[in-house]
Amino acid sequence: MSQPGTSRPETAAPGDPAHGAVPWSASVLTLFPEAFPGTLGLSLAGRALARGSWRLEVTDVRDFATDRHRSVDDSPFGGGAGMVMRPDVVDAALESVARRPGPLVYLSPRGPLLTQQRVRELAAGPGIRLLCGRYEGVDERVLEARGVEEMSIGDYVLSGGEVAAQVVLDAVVRLLPGVMGNAESPAEESFERGLLEYPQYTRPAVWQGREVPEALVSGHHARVRQWRRERAEELTRQRRPDLWRRYQQAAEGGDTKD
Repeated sequence: MSQPGTSRPETAAPGDPAHGAVPWSASVLTLFPEAFPGTLGLSLAGRALARGSWRLEVTDVRDFATDRHRSVDDSPFGGGAGMVMRPDVVDAALESVARRPGPLVYLSPRGPLLTQQRVRELAAGPGIRLLCGRYEGVDERVLEARGVEEMSIGDYVLSGGEVAAQVVLDAVVRLLPGVMGNAESPAEESFERGLLEYPQYTRPAVWQGREVPEALVSGHHARVRQWRRERAEELTRQRRPDLWRRYQQAAEGGDTKD
């Protein structure tokens, strides 16, 4: 466990071995540090973490409790169900990461929805600090005092911010230099051009009587690009009319980015 004023690095590897630059840094404050790295320790993100292309530091908020029971929560003023994370404990934990890079973000359904544009902005920065709430949330005063940004990953309720933090980090880390093997892949994925991704196919060419679309096996690159663009537009129009409207508005303005 981490101690007050310190953190637990999830990788012992040095900085980016390619050019010695300071790697992109993620600092997570949580009551459940054992939840990390979780899926972030697997596949591309995990390999990049192991080689030091990005850094994950986890701080146990409970380490900043001041009583022998290590209490981090109390009942809400005004009554009601559940408990609220105490401002003094959370503030002490936040102070321990005050000098670490990146915006300070609280995962909360009250925040603006995470978008691919915001993901790109975070990937272009030096890092992020993520506060994971539990119970009924965090005392509002510490959020105000620290100028904490709130962020939501969707219009639903989770038991805590740990899963949401992993979603945010997974989305960002895969855009960091050197994490994905094919540099062209991110540009072809859902939301990168304001559209859902087109359907994908692989071998066998015929499966249970279903054939791969002829355009994809034609060997004609222009036809492949056209087919993919048309299918992406069709899927977006049918399944996400909100994205389709934004896409059309952006196209009218000469910009088809998300």
